[in-house]
Amino acid sequence: MNYIGSKHKLSTFISQCIYDVCGDDLSAMTFCDLFAGTGIVGRTFKSKVAKVIANDLEYYSYVLNRNYIGNTVTFNTGHLINKLNKVSEEDGFIAQEYGESGRAGRQYFTSENARKIDGSRKAIENWKETKEINENEYYFLLASLLESADKVANTASVYGAFLKHIKNSAAKPLLLEAASFEMTTTAHKVHQEDSNLLIKHIDGDILYLDPPYNARQYGANYHLLNTIAKYDTFTPKGKTGLRVYEKSAFCSKTNVKQAFENLIAQAQFKYIFLSYNNEGLMPATMVREIMKRYGRYDLITTIYQRFKADKTVNRNHKANQTIEYLHILEK
Repeated sequence: MNYIGSKHKLSTFISQCIYDVCGDDLSAMTFCDLFAGTGIVGRTFKSKVAKVIANDLEYYSYVLNRNYIGNTVTFNTGHLINKLNKVSEEDGFIAQEYGESGRAGRQYFTSENARKIDGSRKAIENWKETKEINENEYYFLLASLLESADKVANTASVYGAFLKHIKNSAAKPLLLEAASFEMTTTAHKVHQEDSNLLIKHIDGDILYLDPPYNARQYGANYHLLNTIAKYDTFTPKGKTGLRVYEKSAFCSKTNVKQAFENLIAQAQFKYIFLSYNNEGLMPATMVREIMKRYGRYDLITTIYQRFKADKTVNRNHKANQTIEYLHILEK
């Protein structure tokens, strides 16, 4: 999934820094990814630590992490995906509100793919209600549907707007692919809570923080993934079909400093790592000032390519680079 702030390209850099600070053997440690997103960092450490705690405010993120982090024991994923791919299309909520020929005129998906999403989503819920699938299989199928649907979405990348014409990748028929997860011998925990509330009730060894760094709210940018995941009844708002979403204090220039300091002050973890970049609402000097109040502080940086919503546009290479800060605190 092409995701704002994804640490996929930076996962090697981040994990090596964590090993350098915490040691090569993390097998007895608890690792918390408090702003988990698609779960890339938590997945990296899933088999390396005793326990991963993954959290994110958004429900689509909970679904992805409930599968990738929460699922630890294998089951017949291939059979389930094959069964889901054979489900009939239905003219449901997604087709009507977000399909190319729907009543709302929002062409986030072709009509065929929108109907396929409706049919698949209804089937998953029905199988859960009739106990044909268990909870682990339910979240596996939901995660598989979200990621597969995202590949054929008619957007520049995020769901803040749809494209005027159906692009080539969106014109391809939706084919459900397995959201494969790593098996582990230990259990892990996934939450969907406000980070500043959850931090009061958890503890561990390594706390990894990757909060939103600018004013872009994830609930707005990925609203349609939440809608597919929840498949609830509501009246979509405006041209883009937004749903009501919770706003993060970390996306507010007014509130971010206090929210961050409260988080650091209440964190019951020995090692804290904060991923942030040079374009964030909090300057590096502010982050350093806050973190130094609570222990020994260090900073490591690297240069990488920033997120691009439209990869078809040729942009200047250097202008497209940004600096990633990994702030480190030992409490």
